[in-house]
Amino acid sequence: KITSLLSSAKRELLTLDALLPRPTTPSPVLLLARQTLETGALLSIRLQQPDAFTRYYQQLLPFYELPNSSYQTSTNDLKSQRSKVTGLYLLLLLTKGDYAGFHTVLEGLEVEQAGKGKGLEGDEFISYPVKLERWLMEGSYDRVWAATKRDGVPSEEFGVFSEVLIGTIRDEIASCSEKAYPSLPIANAKNLLFLESEGSVVSFAHGRGWVVKDGRIYFPQQQDDMRTEKEILVASGQVIENTIGYARELETIV
Repeated sequence: KITSLLSSAKRELLTLDALLPRPTTPSPVLLLARQTLETGALLSIRLQQPDAFTRYYQQLLPFYELPNSSYQTSTNDLKSQRSKVTGLYLLLLLTKGDYAGFHTVLEGLEVEQAGKGKGLEGDEFISYPVKLERWLMEGSYDRVWAATKRDGVPSEEFGVFSEVLIGTIRDEIASCSEKAYPSLPIANAKNLLFLESEGSVVSFAHGRGWVVKDGRIYFPQQQDDMRTEKEILVASGQVIENTIGYARELETIV
């Protein structure tokens, strides 16, 4: 029903030629258009439709560029969902691994806020993906894991991305593990990869082309990557350092 109402609202806005802000567009119509597009963006997230969300975000940008005075309405009616929508877009870029796009949007926000004499640290919706990106770059995967839990997200919409982010973490850890070890016990891999059961580990292993035998996972050896024992230990140390919270399990493996 909400989707149907949203479609009707967009048709009305199209009739009013209000899907793009113009100098002649009345302030109440501008506000209505922005609120309609923001509702569509948040609904797209809940429906797990990232492409639709991206389209809504791009449609909202011209409205977000307008000064508050353009709306000429009461303070209560003026409240925008810009921070939430932008934070969700940053998180979407992060889940796609589009770090260049992530930093382009972030730098634009920083320049804008600096012009107002403000920073982004106090904005929970923007600071959330910023912290996740920093932790991913540091390899602090356990922090990302904790932050994607229900109590760690700034709003329900952000929780939609949790599985996607955890999938990113699993791939990062899996890549490091392939370089660090010839094999791992399934029980240790379950904790290391944030998986719920050993059966999930086996499925994940098969998906990456790993060999599962006698309770262990064996990583295919690359013919052009014959490393010394010292090099293996160095790589193992990186995994241990980056996967905070799982160091003890990793040390027992080594």
